[in-house]
Amino acid sequence: MSSLIRLELTRALRNRKFLFFSVIYPAALFLLIAGSASNTDKVDGTGLTLPTYMMVSMASFGALTAALTGNSERIAKERENGWTRQLRLTTLPGRGYVLAKTASAAVVSLPSILVVFAVAALVKDVRLDAWQWLLLTAAIWAGSLVFAALGVALGYVATGDAVRPITMITYFGLSILGGLWMPTTTFPGWLQDIAKWVPTHAYAALGRAIEQSQVPHASDVAVLVVSFALFTGGAAWLYRKDTAKA
Repeated sequence: MSSLIRLELTRALRNRKFLFFSVIYPAALFLLIAGSASNTDKVDGTGLTLPTYMMVSMASFGALTAALTGNSERIAKERENGWTRQLRLTTLPGRGYVLAKTASAAVVSLPSILVVFAVAALVKDVRLDAWQWLLLTAAIWAGSLVFAALGVALGYVATGDAVRPITMITYFGLSILGGLWMPTTTFPGWLQDIAKWVPTHAYAALGRAIEQSQVPHASDVAVLVVSFALFTGGAAWLYRKDTAKA
């Protein structure tokens, strides 16, 4: 399985388009949204400045991009061209393929987090304690596994032609409703109530709690745990179903 993980990482790192959208694009969006923002004005209801608030949003957005879009399209295409069928003829267990995809997506998501953090610190002078930087990185990186699992599930639920629009709808829906592009405090009340149950909202909320030196809300942790269980369970079921067809 380690050989497959290395292969997946090599393929991802050679994909310039993928690297642009997962690493450079989130940092560019951060500068676009927070570049001219004041370092003293606070986002309503958070106690955080806009640069500090959006730093977590864009780091989460970058990790989401790497974990979700990379997995779904690649898996769907590999199913169509027979690569997954060939792997089933090897000694690699079925769970090894899914774990390799999830692990490689998690590794690739790390640079997107670090680049956003570096841009926020150097350009907008965002300052946190050392333990906060470390815990933020760990929390956002670990949380990306939720969306890596979702990417695997989407890769098995759709064909190569259909997976891109399905992934994009899911991707933009999670980004917008989760408040990654704009604070959810700007949403109407009814939409804020919906956003609280979206995994990307809970994902970013973990980071913001760390920035505020607070303990994450139990509801946010629960949303992520339940989402991870549903996505991994769905991915496993779809994988077995796909294997049975073969």
